[in-house]
Amino acid sequence: MVIRDELYDSGIAQRRTMFGDAGADAQVDNTTPLNDKLQDFVTRNCFGDIWQRPGLSVADRSKVTFAMLIATGKSHEMRIHAEGALANGVTAEELREIAIHSLLYCGIPSAVEAHRALAEVFDTLGIELEESDSND
Repeated sequence: MVIRDELYDSGIAQRRTMFGDAGADAQVDNTTPLNDKLQDFVTRNCFGDIWQRPGLSVADRSKVTFAMLIATGKSHEMRIHAEGALANGVTAEELREIAIHSLLYCGIPSAVEAHRALAEVFDTLGIELEESDSND
């Protein structure tokens, strides 16, 4: 059972903004005894509390989250949070640059997986990047 309180209200609103109804209401409304505590934690603590803190904008939190998902190799979550980052105002170019930058600190396999995730998300959303000058 997901607790419905102020944290829930803030969290579900943030999830709707980032992931739409499928990533928000559908996740919470269809909990099971296996995942109800997980959905409660994600909605209330993650998105209702931590994502609402001052000090970082929501777009900056999306950038940091995407970078951490690259570093930890969480390809499924990379795709979800790439879409959420775009909804939070992060540009496709910024996501590309985070993926390129990850090459230096996370290694080639992680950077390749990040590029795969972005290619899938950009293709699904119809986003085309302009050619970049390798010196830019």
